[in-house]
Amino acid sequence: MLQVQEVKGPPSDVQYFDEDELAHRLSDHDVEVIREIFRTPLTGSYNWDYEAANSRIRRLYELGKRFNWNSELDVDWTLKAEPRQPADGEGPEGFKDHPKWKALSAEQRADFMRRTSAQTLSQFLHGEQGALMVASQLVSCAPTHDAKLYAASQTFDEARHVEVFHRYLMERCHMIYPINPNLKFLLDKVLTDERWDLKFIGMQILIEGLALAAFQTIHETTPDPLLKQVVGLVMRDEGRHVAFGVNYLEDWIRALPQEQIEERAQFAYEACVVMKNRLISTNVAEEFGFTREEALEINARSQGGQAFRKFLFERMIPNLKRVGLLTDAIRPRFEELGVLEFENLQHDGAIDWAVLEAPLEMKARIAA
Repeated sequence: MLQVQEVKGPPSDVQYFDEDELAHRLSDHDVEVIREIFRTPLTGSYNWDYEAANSRIRRLYELGKRFNWNSELDVDWTLKAEPRQPADGEGPEGFKDHPKWKALSAEQRADFMRRTSAQTLSQFLHGEQGALMVASQLVSCAPTHDAKLYAASQTFDEARHVEVFHRYLMERCHMIYPINPNLKFLLDKVLTDERWDLKFIGMQILIEGLALAAFQTIHETTPDPLLKQVVGLVMRDEGRHVAFGVNYLEDWIRALPQEQIEERAQFAYEACVVMKNRLISTNVAEEFGFTREEALEINARSQGGQAFRKFLFERMIPNLKRVGLLTDAIRPRFEELGVLEFENLQHDGAIDWAVLEAPLEMKARIAA
């Protein structure tokens, strides 16, 4: 019998998956649904003109149909990562030279590394669930036929992303960490706002830009070939999603009254502050004796943390400028964040069709 539990907020404990349990998958009778309720004054719209009005959006939609990869068929789950214990002097940047790291045993250091990976990937999982729900909202509230079609295809993309990260976390990491409170704040803001274009800004420009920065960092640094393959497939989808947002919002935002443009620019700025300074999880470090302040300082100084923020704003700031949200009024605040150096880099409105249309790696190997 299905059990449903309603909660006031997300879980705060780590969820563990035993290998023996996974080998004998839970039956439907063992499943408990834990859900948190949110409410939104969503205003939907029919669109009675079914003709394609935007060729770029329709082409992105066609690509979504063509490259609808399947996590069961297009991911090689037999790929193995080489397990190893961190040697003396090895470890996460910033931590490895700290006296508290040196005091850990080899087993503790290896566990620290596994948990750090699980913590990061858990945020991907939670973020993709948020993206799934926002994309489904966009189907109803997007004002044009092309945008509704694309949002429908994106909804299925996000469902795949939830599926693939959940499976990876269960089978590879055997644990799922709770959502970062600041990521939850961003998702709640986008999900519960009544303005459809703010949902576009929040999801397609900001949260998807955040995801691409994180995925790019993981893709370039992970030693696990399976994770590299998973992230590579997800990045293809996310590239289309950001391109959709930039191309669709560009004309719409510029046509708004200046007061409304400034409201949206302020929202984008506040989200960037959260992304730059607060999307740092310290719970793994705290489990191993580091204080929150020590963990935050280590992340701020590490090359990995700095590279992530660079990837994030290299992608996000040109897109915000392209859609008209780097207004004269808000520019000084972005300048205080130190991110305006990226404003003239390439934006995602200039779509690299060759990259988006490249064959899927697994399908290409099978065809050969």
